[in-house]
This record gives sequence, structure tokens and C-alpha cells, in this order.
Amino acid sequence: MADRFTVILAAGKGTRMNSQLYKVLHPVCGRAMVDHVLTQVEAISPTQVVTVVGFGSNGVQDLLQQRTEYAFQQEQLGTAHAVLQAEDILGDKTGTTLVISGDTPLFTAQTLQDLFAYHEQNKAAATVLTAKAPDPFGYGRVLRNDTGQVTQIVEQKDATVEQQAVAEINTGVYCFDNQKLFAYLHQVNNDNAQGEYYLPDVIGLMQANQDKVIAYQMPDFTESLGVNDRVALAQANRIMQARINEKHMRAGVTFQDPTSTTIDIDVQIGNDTLIEPNVVLKGKTKIGSDCYITSGSRIVDSCLADHVRVVSSTLEQATMHSYSNIGPNSHLRPLAEIGEQAHIGNFCEVKNALIGPRSKVGHLSYVGDATIGSDVNIGCGVVFVNYDGVQKFHTQVGDHAFIGSNANIVAPVTIADHAFVAAGSTITADINRHDMAIGRARQVNKPDYWSKLPLGQDPDWN
Repeated sequence: MADRFTVILAAGKGTRMNSQLYKVLHPVCGRAMVDHVLTQVEAISPTQVVTVVGFGSNGVQDLLQQRTEYAFQQEQLGTAHAVLQAEDILGDKTGTTLVISGDTPLFTAQTLQDLFAYHEQNKAAATVLTAKAPDPFGYGRVLRNDTGQVTQIVEQKDATVEQQAVAEINTGVYCFDNQKLFAYLHQVNNDNAQGEYYLPDVIGLMQANQDKVIAYQMPDFTESLGVNDRVALAQANRIMQARINEKHMRAGVTFQDPTSTTIDIDVQIGNDTLIEPNVVLKGKTKIGSDCYITSGSRIVDSCLADHVRVVSSTLEQATMHSYSNIGPNSHLRPLAEIGEQAHIGNFCEVKNALIGPRSKVGHLSYVGDATIGSDVNIGCGVVFVNYDGVQKFHTQVGDHAFIGSNANIVAPVTIADHAFVAAGSTITADINRHDMAIGRARQVNKPDYWSKLPLGQDPDWN
């Protein structure tokens, strides 16, 4: 098989996005558009990939790193000019070159593989990737002769009424004979209203020289969506999200309403997990089998083992082990780890803390910078006081300890196995095994205090 090359065009500023973020770096379902394109290209194992960058090049290179080589387009003078910037890298190579835009995140590896195969089987000089559009308005129309060879690509503004009725459109993706591509690129001129060098002009030059130009029509028009503004970005997210959710459902995940469930492309979910509406799963989140995630939950870059239950809660860079549960309305912050069968109740927050197996943090408590043993009970309103305004300090709580409600645990402190903390205590010193610590002011009752108040002199208040 001949060598296969890919040129990804990623130099455009994307002014219609009205954003400080470089256009191809805008995310679709958790991955930058240009990353989507490169990932699909990588799946077909090309010999060499060159990404043409310009404005915002540092951001693209920081993201893609060594996965691709780079060519720099100093001025944005059109798509033909952009491809020409890769000549120093690819110009002397023999094989087939795919040219694809970095703002087309919906193309699949299968489509690209089929395009390459069709081009090579037909020994064409160029193959245009086309699609049948339900509404072709605004797209360049692909005109063919009786043998199926492309005779012309006509832009909307230049098309006759008869040509406008053609539904087959140019997606802007091409396969070229590599050496012919770079030879013809030098012949493209900028004699047009924009004063730019356009890649489709290479097709016209090839046809004028009787080179074989064909078209491959892909079955799914939605793959061809290019993102030039926020409206198209939202549309791309909807299409990609539907694909992602369908993939999970076919793998055994139940969505009560997939249209209201947001899941990034790199999220993993085990079978027999049930996900209610209005759940958001982001980043590198991994969820095991037979889990239950209820409405209003947001889980980011977290790992949930099998049989975990999350009720309307937020997790960030957290870990939950098998049969643990949380919620409603609780928050696991980075480096929170919840042990097997542990329970985090409602309105709790855990940060940089390990909650041991079968331990319980029932409600309205904060556990930060702590290691909690197994079978520990933490009562309502407990606060692990971990920050003195300058440094964070750690608390160690042993197995089977009992922390009474409304206690303040002032770190650094160690509470041994089977130790007790009385409700309402402020703990500033270590507690030994089997000891109870009481750190609160002694209650004093003032007899007949009411009569000493002005209201106490008013018979209507007695």
C-alpha cells in the first residue's frame, strides 16, 4: 500500500466565533475540535501528519504536542496557501495526501478510511469527499458526468437554477496524489474577490489537464459539519453527544432521557448503570457497572467503582469505591476518596481526605485534609479545621471512632481507634484509644434571669 499523509488545516483565526480562544481549540464534548480530527486520523495509521498552524499556534502545539508535525502559515491567504506551507515536509513524498480542516470534529475514521480506499482503488489524481445534503443551500455543488467523474464544483453564488437543484455537496475534504497536489498548488492564483488562494482551484486545474478527478459520497451528511460560529458549535455538540450516548446505551447503560444527559467523549461507563436526566459527566470520568446516578449530579475527572450511588451531588477528581454512596447535595472535591460501603450524606463536603470502609459522614459536615479509618461515625455539623490562614494541616482518625455532632477538629490532631469526641467539643489535642474527649464550656444556668430583663417587668410578657 502506498504511503498515506494527512494535512490538517488549523491556521484560521475564526473571527466569527467572537472568542479569545483559537477556533480549533473550542471543545466539542470535552475534546478540542482539532483533537477530534487528529484522533480520527490517527485511527487509520497515516505515514505522516502535518498540522498547519498560524494565529494561536502555541495553543495547538501545546495540546497536540508530538502527535503531529507542524507547518506555520504566517499570513492567512487561503486554503491552497495553507496546504503549500507543508511542502517542505511532504513535497518530495510519493503517496496519497488527505487534506482536512481542523474545525470539522464530526468526521469518523471509517469515513476517512473509505475515502482513502476509494481514491487509491480508482487511481485518481484527486477525490472529493461529498455528501447528499437535505438542504444544500450555501454549499458548493458537485457536478458529475455520466461516468461519475467530477466535472465541476460550483459555489452557491455561481450556480444556475439547475445546478442549485443538485443535492451532492463538497465537504471540503480531499484526497490527492501528493506530488501532483504540490505541483498544482504553485499554479493556483488569487484572482478572486477575497484575494486568496483556494484549494478547490486545484481541482479545476487537474480537470483542465485531463487528470482523473472523482468524488466519494459518504452516507452521513452530519459528519461534514464545519464549525465557524457558536451556533454551529452547539450543533456539533448535539450531534456528537447523540453519538456518545448511543454508544453507551448499546454497551448496556440505561439513560432515562439521553437528550438531557451530557457526557464527554472520554468518559467510560460500565453496563447496567442507570443515569437519570440532567446528569453531567466530564473529562476522564470512569464509572463502573450497576451504578445509579440521579438527576442534578455533576461528575468531573472522577473514578467510581461498581455499585456506587450518587444522588444529586458534585464530584471533582474524586474516587468512590464499591457500594459507597453520596448525597443528596454533597460535594467531593479533589483527592477525596470514599471507601467501600462508606456513606456521605446530604450537604457534606470532602476534600483531600480518605473516608475508610463503612464510615459515615451523615450530614452538614466538612472533612478536609484527613484520613478517616473504617467504621467511623461523624455526626452532624462536624468541621475538620484544617487551615490556619497560612498552612493546611492533617487529621488522623482511627477505626471505630465516634465524632459527636457540632465538633470542631482542629488539625493537626490524631484521634485513636475506638476514641470518642463529645458533641459540641473543640478538639485541639490527640485522643488516646478508648478515651472520650470533651472540649466545651461547662453549662451554667442563671436562675430567674427572665425577671432581670426589661421584658420580664411587663406583665403581658410573663
